[in-house]
Amino acid sequence: MKFHLDRGALGDAVTWATRTLPVRPAMPILQGVRIVADTSGELQLSTFDYEVSAQITLDAEVDEGGEVLVQGRMLSDIVRALPNKDVSVALEGTKLQLRCGSARFALATLPVEEYPQLPSMPPVAGSVPADVFSEAISQVTVAASKDDTLPLLTGVKVEIEGEKVTLMATDRYRLAMRELSWNPASPGAELTALVRARTLHEVARSLATGGSVDIALADDSAAKLVGFESGGRRTTSTLVDGDYPPVRRLFPDSSPITAVIATAPLIEAVKRVSLVAERNTPVRLSFTEGQVALEAGAGDDAQASEVLEAQLEGEDLVVGFNSGFLLDGLGALGTEFARLTFTDSIKPSVMSGQDSLEGTPDGSYKYLIMPMRI
Repeated sequence: MKFHLDRGALGDAVTWATRTLPVRPAMPILQGVRIVADTSGELQLSTFDYEVSAQITLDAEVDEGGEVLVQGRMLSDIVRALPNKDVSVALEGTKLQLRCGSARFALATLPVEEYPQLPSMPPVAGSVPADVFSEAISQVTVAASKDDTLPLLTGVKVEIEGEKVTLMATDRYRLAMRELSWNPASPGAELTALVRARTLHEVARSLATGGSVDIALADDSAAKLVGFESGGRRTTSTLVDGDYPPVRRLFPDSSPITAVIATAPLIEAVKRVSLVAERNTPVRLSFTEGQVALEAGAGDDAQASEVLEAQLEGEDLVVGFNSGFLLDGLGALGTEFARLTFTDSIKPSVMSGQDSLEGTPDGSYKYLIMPMRI
């Protein structure tokens, strides 16, 4: 095997392919990245840990075809450190030789015949603009649980109904839901899947700003596999087992109190005031006509307060929130104004975005957050 290509192209491909390599793999061979060179001028890098597979295809000048398996993280570190020149890669005996300028590296190879076969992509269920899908993932995964002892809540529920896709995630203290339109392969498709949030997060990071992403999902409970493909990059992941809780019913039927606040000033104020908030203590928001007062700290401890303009409809209200959860929701809105609706000070509040003070709220994204007792 022998091929040549630009150091930047190789670096991007190796970094992408090795991003999901396990730190402590079940078998040492799963630390490897499989490289396949084809004399047609195609280079393919892939990784697999029996849960998530990643495969990227790129152009290269291939003199001799072949395949090899090498330690993925070491290859990534080496390629990242190479000078900005063309790279020549060749398999010589049991070593993979890398040459770039005057730099030379020889990597030991792993037994490629023992490497597991990557799973095939399920049938493509539809496609969605890559930038829309990336934004939706970032908005929803903030609410997914990081606690692996509750694997069900580390997933994102994906519901497909015709031309509508709904993503939902919760960690029991907040709930994020995003609806978006897409192009289904079958107009009447109805599919559901529970996908690991960290897998979706990695997919979102790797998507290009242009183009579209194909979402592959089998209409077969036995398949237990989802796939994403965009711009020569393909990721598959096994699904999370279990029945996701019926979280939609957490959204209140009516909310008599509504506040609209400029998003960016509110984010900055929460960051400042929360500097004095002790762990597991809330930032208090006191809503009155025309303003909201933010406070944190009490008694002999450090204290902070700040007042912002706010438009209020309904009764005055004092409510407390975990500052981190509040900032996650505000940061995910992506709109100039934040709209917060309340039933009372102890029931869940729902946050959505709107483009102007008197504008219509954007119902495609909702972030529900549980108040903390003051």
